[in-house]
Amino acid sequence: MKSKITESFRRIFEPTETAVAARFADRSMMMTPDGEIRLYGVRILEHEDGRKQFHYVVQKSFDFGISFAEESVPPDDPGARVQSPYSGDYLTLLTGSSRPPLPAHIRCEGSEYSAAVQHSLREDKVFLFRSTNGPDGPFTRTKVLDTPLQIQRLPLPLKHRQRWIACAQRWEGDRFRPALLISDDDGRSWRENLLPAPPFQPEICPPHKGLRWLQTGPEPCVAEMPSGRLMMMMRTSVDVHYQCFSDDGGDTWSAMTASIFYSVATMPGIYALSGGRMLAVWNNTTPLPELDHATQPELSEEERNGRWEDVFTNRDALHAAISDDEGRSWRGFREIALNSHRNDGDLRTVGGAWALFDKSVHQNQVLELPENKVLVHYGQHPACTRTMIFDLGFLDATDRKGDFFSGLRDWSTQLYYRSHSGGFRGAGHCSWNRRSGAQLMPSPEGDWKEALLIGRHPDTRLFSDREGAVWNFPGARRGEVNMDLTLGEGGGGARISLADRWINPCDETVGELSPFSFVLDGEGRIGAVKLAAPGRRFRLQLKFDLDKRILEIATELGRMEMALSQTLVSPFGETREISYLHVQSAAKGADDVGVWLHESSMEKTDSRDFPCIRG
Repeated sequence: MKSKITESFRRIFEPTETAVAARFADRSMMMTPDGEIRLYGVRILEHEDGRKQFHYVVQKSFDFGISFAEESVPPDDPGARVQSPYSGDYLTLLTGSSRPPLPAHIRCEGSEYSAAVQHSLREDKVFLFRSTNGPDGPFTRTKVLDTPLQIQRLPLPLKHRQRWIACAQRWEGDRFRPALLISDDDGRSWRENLLPAPPFQPEICPPHKGLRWLQTGPEPCVAEMPSGRLMMMMRTSVDVHYQCFSDDGGDTWSAMTASIFYSVATMPGIYALSGGRMLAVWNNTTPLPELDHATQPELSEEERNGRWEDVFTNRDALHAAISDDEGRSWRGFREIALNSHRNDGDLRTVGGAWALFDKSVHQNQVLELPENKVLVHYGQHPACTRTMIFDLGFLDATDRKGDFFSGLRDWSTQLYYRSHSGGFRGAGHCSWNRRSGAQLMPSPEGDWKEALLIGRHPDTRLFSDREGAVWNFPGARRGEVNMDLTLGEGGGGARISLADRWINPCDETVGELSPFSFVLDGEGRIGAVKLAAPGRRFRLQLKFDLDKRILEIATELGRMEMALSQTLVSPFGETREISYLHVQSAAKGADDVGVWLHESSMEKTDSRDFPCIRG
């Protein structure tokens, strides 16, 4: 059946959720030449006696991802496959689990779901599944490599030469290394190209008090640029994704260097689109600083030494950016998804006590659709994995206006309860339970509207009770952000930051991480400059220019300038475009009156014709 473009599809512009997927996002989605989209996965029924029943399914869409119908598939179905542009055959590569040995205290239930394939391959070898009879098979199964690998992405046929490549990772010693599989005979035989791991070493650096889980290039992804050059990005533990390039189809690679994409221990996505464009999908986020692991008795020795799992407090926001010049410049830096469970008090167990996966919106897979749209499959846990469509023009927007008519749908406000960390025996891998901090309350102006109250309410159950609110806007090197605030009388004021990434609302190091950050105290002063009167609503205007390294701050009472933070002179290169407003309580103790952020008041204006001012 040929897929149809519906009016509902045409109307989509901003990211729009369309389905709950049956598997986490890495290599389970495909599209046939007639536009049929398939999502392969598994539904798991847990019985009262602890038995788990696995039901293998495929979700099919004939309207380019607007709606899906679910069908059963046999357990030996190879899942998503790719059509060869050279022969027309359909093929895919699958392996056994090829996972590292787990510490003795880690419970492995649910591993059938976490494997890279729909069904269980009992050998840690690489198998080719091939159909010469269309996407529904039958498929032959051939062992092509004895190498134990994990393959997280579908194989990619190149356009500039007749070659297949497939990204993988290999467990060596105590860490993963990035690897590439290459075939020059339409997938009949493959060879491995093992890339050197970035030379990261575990060390404790302020503000961290413990070691991160050491990540040395796992979960790589590759895109073929319009020129035929290959770009690879990979996961790391050092604040940004690393990248390297190949000019000979993957045989040799440049040295690994830091990319412009912030992230820690998440799976990157890089995709070639039509018209010479490239799309990046990743978590433009920073986790909370590491705690002193000596205060976390549930951690194993491996976890204390940075050799195993961590707390991923940076997997609640997913982002996208687009490039027209082979990745030399990027624009957008837009949030395309926020974790619907980001404030859940039962995050560790939500979605089923059998699961050991973190509940997140990290991991992604993308299909290009007609009419300048893309379908994104994202998320790692069955409670969080979704499909979503957006128009690529969304990434070209230059301004955004925020309000609370849709509640806090577009805001991050989570606080974290003291919870088990690492790979604890209980469910909820890498998850801390949460609650919302800043709350919508009746506006202090006495009308029918609500405003966001950001204060501080001491709670010993929390890792930090410093409330904050985080909001994304189109990335820019120059621009303007306006907001309406009211300082509560007798309150502790607010720290206001403009950041180039998502930073946790309660992160007390936000001032060190942000390009521009200042404290507006409870009396309305920044330093000695009086800019607001407590108890009165005022408009705060922030005009930033990264090239001039200046932030202009203005209200009706006055104006001042501040310089770009020197903390941004980092080994990872230039400051990224500003794309976040972060407002956090500056109170040193309890603060019930806090600062009020009023609805319909947040504006970010175009950077390309700077300066421009909106009311």
